[in-house]
Amino acid sequence: MNGRRRFSVDLKYIPALSAIILFFAAYAIGGILYGDRGFLTTRTFATLFTDNAYLGVSAVGMTLVIISGGIDLSVGSVAALTTMMLAYFTEVLHWNSALMLCVVLLTGALLGFLMGLLIDVFDVPPFISTLIGMFLARGLCFIISIQSITINDPLLRSLGKWRIKLPTAARAAAYINLSVFTFIAILIAGIVIMQFTRFGRGIYAFGGGRASAKLMGLPTRRIQVGIYAFNGFCSAVAGILFSFYTFSGYGRHLYGMEMDVISSVVIGGTLLTGGVGYPIGSLFGIMIYSVILKFISFNGSLSSWWTKIAVGVLLLFFIVMQRVTVVLANRKKRIQKQEAR
Repeated sequence: MNGRRRFSVDLKYIPALSAIILFFAAYAIGGILYGDRGFLTTRTFATLFTDNAYLGVSAVGMTLVIISGGIDLSVGSVAALTTMMLAYFTEVLHWNSALMLCVVLLTGALLGFLMGLLIDVFDVPPFISTLIGMFLARGLCFIISIQSITINDPLLRSLGKWRIKLPTAARAAAYINLSVFTFIAILIAGIVIMQFTRFGRGIYAFGGGRASAKLMGLPTRRIQVGIYAFNGFCSAVAGILFSFYTFSGYGRHLYGMEMDVISSVVIGGTLLTGGVGYPIGSLFGIMIYSVILKFISFNGSLSSWWTKIAVGVLLLFFIVMQRVTVVLANRKKRIQKQEAR
């Protein structure tokens, strides 16, 4: 009995563990194929984080949303709106940049709060509610300006260029920047929320079934709204990090970002049906995505569209794995109930 119970619990870890194993396998293959070109250097490994830290931040917020059984299609548009607001208000209207950093974070959290409220109060499906948010945020970008605006603010420039040199034996220097530290901080916050707080346990229960969560006496409205507010905050942070990466604000930034984020979270082991998932798994989902990009850049002859193909194949594989895991878990529960009788 103890062995069976332990096996049934372990089933939920299989997708996340598979993502971790897949990352190390892909990284090892990259080393075999492109080791002579510097694939295994500290610099290349550091760029897995520096180039996609903004996606990682958004993935942490999306992990909470999907665990709750929801979805958020607005993350790319909210991040783009953040870059546009930051650029326009600091460069055109000459607002204080430190103040604007606070304003855009509050704006992202407010948009998420309103979408969560729309889902909970008016029972609008998350797909529709966040689709409305996506159109609203993207439309506001072009109301502010239809042109790309370069960010020259001294504070934002210094934050974007700040970095720490890593020790490396190779000639090429390796660095990690503020975006990486921000990603790590948000990741730790996500882990703490989900594993050590009542709010996190409520999210898991909510993802397992909203009706059941209500019967358990959980504050479902607070949980629902809080999840989307946190995700909106993460989207705004992602927009700030992307503006540090490009030093510009533009309404066409980050088209399709939501698909990359959702794919990375699912590949990282979060079940689309809700109730199961871990922020650490999403970290490896992002790293798998980053390794695929590195494969293409080191190969040189492959089109960037191969990234979409590879991610699509992996997504299909992990969705099938999730379905098999759910079926096996349900079968174990039925067996345990029969034995208990």
